[in-house]
Amino acid sequence: MELSGIGFYIIETTQSQEGNRTSRSAYQPPAQVIEHQPDLTMSDTVPLEQRYKASMVLSGAGDALGYNHGNWEFENNGVLIHEQVQKRGGLEKLDAIDFPVSDDTVMHLATAEALVKVGEGASLPVLYRALVEKYIVSMTDMAGRGAGLTCLNSVAMHRQRTDEDIKIPFNKRGGGCGAAMRAMCIGLRFPDPEQEHLLIAVSVESGRLTHHHPTGYLGALAAALFTAYAVRGTLPVEAWGHRLMEVLDKAKEYVRHSGNCVELNMEHWDYFVIQWKSYLEKRGILDGKHKPQFPDSYGVKERESFYRSVSFNGCGGASGHDAPMIAYDALLRAGDSWVELANHGFFHGGDSDSTAVIAAAWWGALFGFRGVPEINYRRLEYRDRLSKLGERLYKLRGKPLGSLKV
Repeated sequence: MELSGIGFYIIETTQSQEGNRTSRSAYQPPAQVIEHQPDLTMSDTVPLEQRYKASMVLSGAGDALGYNHGNWEFENNGVLIHEQVQKRGGLEKLDAIDFPVSDDTVMHLATAEALVKVGEGASLPVLYRALVEKYIVSMTDMAGRGAGLTCLNSVAMHRQRTDEDIKIPFNKRGGGCGAAMRAMCIGLRFPDPEQEHLLIAVSVESGRLTHHHPTGYLGALAAALFTAYAVRGTLPVEAWGHRLMEVLDKAKEYVRHSGNCVELNMEHWDYFVIQWKSYLEKRGILDGKHKPQFPDSYGVKERESFYRSVSFNGCGGASGHDAPMIAYDALLRAGDSWVELANHGFFHGGDSDSTAVIAAAWWGALFGFRGVPEINYRRLEYRDRLSKLGERLYKLRGKPLGSLKV
């Protein structure tokens, strides 16, 4: 879920002059490179179809665990969350049947179902219409799932329409994570380098269906792009952020040529870019050529402080820029350990289910189900739907789509 009521504005002053953003510039982790960085190159040892299924299923599992009926998503004390996990016997004892999915998975299912519904050869406008229809249907399954107001209001706007237009007005408060949390499957559909233009267009436009603000829909681009990188398995994970910065330039050109509220989009563009550049510099991976740098001590309390420092208003993972950022941080630190991925990306104060749904999708696309306690996903709500969509996306991967007209 995303928190509602968060405004996003172009940053023209320094971070230290902007209230709670002071903590961003104040946080300076020691420049210590992890000597025994976990192996992130195992993807070629797991069949690709299995990784597709795992990406979808584990995204739901991560979401459900991070959400915990809203108890952990809305708990700002990460230390308390970890204590509660341990009281339950640790991650290995958390049975998916006790953890229903949140709005994140419901909307991720909707995105995937739209992608497989149109298949190959359809035009982009047909896909975007299918996405609108699936998002409208998804709103009937939101009881107890913590749906965000931005998604609810935007989908209601689409539902009330009598024309065929899919555009919504620019929204200065549309920078939440609701577009990012449902976009990973776009990377499963368009994983190939030659499809990058399609991945950019679909992630941006799918995001703008509800979150017409660069901070919102660029989160969808990051979530989809990193999933594509995970599927390929050829690019070191520590280089993903560097590539994102390059792709953001291409996305900017796409938005400029889209003709949709261009001036407002350009006015608010830089926030996402600035925050990601700052994060990659902190980790020493802006150039994509080095192992990430973490503090000597990076326990629960240190992570809580860092996640708050990169957030917009102190709620780590609630925005389009920091939901994929925290997920990426968790993946870099965890490597091939599902347990560590959960410790870093699922169980923390803030919007924990949104960072979890993204991180788990990437992890599954890299490693499949290897090392994941079966109890975490065997009786997961909507497991069969997620698995079947993973299989169908696997069969559609790399196949062409139609016109780029929007």
